[in-house]
Amino acid sequence: MKVVIALGSNLGDRRATLDAAVVALGKFIDHIKVSTYIETDPVGGPEQPDYLNAVLVGEAELTPEELLTKMREIESDAGRQRVERWGARTLDLDLIVAGDHIMESEFLTLPHPRAHERRFVLDPWLEVDPGGILPGYGEVRLIP
Repeated sequence: MKVVIALGSNLGDRRATLDAAVVALGKFIDHIKVSTYIETDPVGGPEQPDYLNAVLVGEAELTPEELLTKMREIESDAGRQRVERWGARTLDLDLIVAGDHIMESEFLTLPHPRAHERRFVLDPWLEVDPGGILPGYGEVRLIP
């Protein structure tokens, strides 16, 4: 199934962290395309450093829950600590889309509930996947 993952980092060596995350994701995601890394202001939460963001698109055979579990392991390996909601982080991996799954549980909501509002997701997604579809919203496009 097609997967779309947003990557972000605003602590430490952000570029090296994102590079390592892409390599780790490549162990269970095939046909990877990664957008250009873009610098963005933090959205919500406490005052914190700017982010380096990207989007990865690829193909995975894992269930969405298995995929998210592996993504959380990669975050943990990168030193991610879940102390403060929307706080600064070494690595943030968000599962935006997993095939055409639409679901909501305590563990996972698909598609990501705020993806359609976030330019730091939409702009890089369009770069690597023009015509991509966000289930429940339609074709990915820039927000005005």
